[in-house]
Amino acid sequence: MKKYDLEKHLTKLKKSKKFSYLREIGSQAVQDIADRIERAYKLFYENRKKKQKSSPPNFKKVRKYKSFMLKQAGWKLNEDLGIIKIGRENYRYFQSRRIEGKIKTVTVKRDPIGDIYIYIVTDFSEEKIMERTGKSVGYDFGLKKFLTASDGQDIESPLFFAKNSKLIIKKNRNLSRKQEKSHNHKKARLELARAHKKTVNQRKDFHFKTARQICEEYAVVCLEDLNLMGMKKLYGRKVSDLGFYSFVQKLKYEAAKFGTRIIFIDRWYASSQICSECGYKNPELRDLRIRKWECPECGAKHDRDRNASINILRVGASTLRGDEVRPEQSGICC
Repeated sequence: MKKYDLEKHLTKLKKSKKFSYLREIGSQAVQDIADRIERAYKLFYENRKKKQKSSPPNFKKVRKYKSFMLKQAGWKLNEDLGIIKIGRENYRYFQSRRIEGKIKTVTVKRDPIGDIYIYIVTDFSEEKIMERTGKSVGYDFGLKKFLTASDGQDIESPLFFAKNSKLIIKKNRNLSRKQEKSHNHKKARLELARAHKKTVNQRKDFHFKTARQICEEYAVVCLEDLNLMGMKKLYGRKVSDLGFYSFVQKLKYEAAKFGTRIIFIDRWYASSQICSECGYKNPELRDLRIRKWECPECGAKHDRDRNASINILRVGASTLRGDEVRPEQSGICC
């Protein structure tokens, strides 16, 4: 079924008694359902082409549907009074920032606790800040340390989920003891959701503060393009706890405000295996358990992650200048 046919089908469903609730959220919100299904299937087929494990979109119960989007109709905003009208109802809201530009879309979201958020997208574009000159740094993402820096200014892994795991386990056990659909079950579920939200907020706060700190200090930041899907297969919970992808997105956001340039090097570049002093490639370092090693050619002693961060900086800086990257060497000391 094509998107247009699905929209026509949803319009027919609105007229039936069983699906009368679709009339409460407006026609544009119903059209957005078709848009989401189309995007989900496109992503599914793209992942299949890339041979990445992915599942097709499945049915979701109405009570689990946590957001809907409106475009030019179905809402009315009064910023002075802090009131938004959706459908026939008025709602008060707390405004986190002043709205600039013409509003394009309004999305209403509900989190697992039941708090409601309004996300507004406008056509306003901030003035682009020119890239500045200054210090450069290379970072290697790791499981022992969150970021190992080429200049020694490392950032430790906070692992908020691991720190809060005892509380989450306790709330999970409490929930499992409650009778399903009972008042106590609902109360226990909310307590568990609050424990998870605490972890999410702590991680988000750490990411933003770290990204801002880096962008204030450095003009060029070199990173490795991570294969997160592969990492999750080996270290699923820990990789999810660190939230590397989420951090990179926030780093890009902060970099745009400070004029910091973010450079990604090829994920297949053997940054850990190459001696940062002479360029010798050590094939034994495919074993991740080896954390320290000595170059058999020049005798330099390396910490695996520190050596990788120095190589990442060198390759990123060479890319920035347009130079050729020093070739990998095998058994030949520079």
